[in-house]
Amino acid sequence: MSNRKLPPGFVRHCKAVSAKRPKTVIDHILKHGFITTQELKDRYGYNHPPRAVRDVKEHGIPIEMFRVEGSDGRKIAAYRFGDPAKARPGQQVGRTVLGRELKSNLVALHGERCAIYLEGFPERELQVDHRIPFEVLGDVPGTEPNPDDYMLLSGSANRAKSWSCEHCINWLELKKPEICRNCYWAFPDSYSHVAMREARRADILWTGLEVESYERLKRRTLELQKNIPAYVKEIIEQHLKSEAVKKSVR
Repeated sequence: MSNRKLPPGFVRHCKAVSAKRPKTVIDHILKHGFITTQELKDRYGYNHPPRAVRDVKEHGIPIEMFRVEGSDGRKIAAYRFGDPAKARPGQQVGRTVLGRELKSNLVALHGERCAIYLEGFPERELQVDHRIPFEVLGDVPGTEPNPDDYMLLSGSANRAKSWSCEHCINWLELKKPEICRNCYWAFPDSYSHVAMREARRADILWTGLEVESYERLKRRTLELQKNIPAYVKEIIEQHLKSEAVKKSVR
């Protein structure tokens, strides 16, 4: 789809976006009709293409994903404008601006702690994130953010959540908030699935003096030619069996 086929008002709305990342995506699509994840990474240096595309959506510009063949012959994601009639000119429809007050409220409620790793981080390193992705639930215009709808995440936890959510069928197609409400990434303390997979997670972070314990664990797994997650599971299983035996002989 080129700019000659787009309504003039829609094109003006697109060209009015001045922020660098969404403007880069918009200008490329206006010129070439679509942009691929490979182009976003290799040509423009965006290592997280869905985030760049999300920026465009947050300016009220509809975007749709499809598949094309990459340079290595594999299918990769590509993005083009969606239905111009669904554009919202002059309205920022993306995620609520998550300001300092909301972050302060979350810190007061939960402390300076990542909700996924359950470890302390300096407040400046914590990021405010929707429990249920905006792309699924959206925001209610004109209302104050409810702290219960948000969580504090470290940068690495936020990236892990984004990747998992953006590959989930609920994000891509179903858009059912109730599915997210039962997901690990929204409520890690009470969940029934992980991005619609029958799975359970225990994200462990070693910090400070604990790092030496991790290094010993790493050396031991190398000696045994095992990977760390599998070895940790093995240790836990042995411990649980041992505890069960102790209880049975009491």
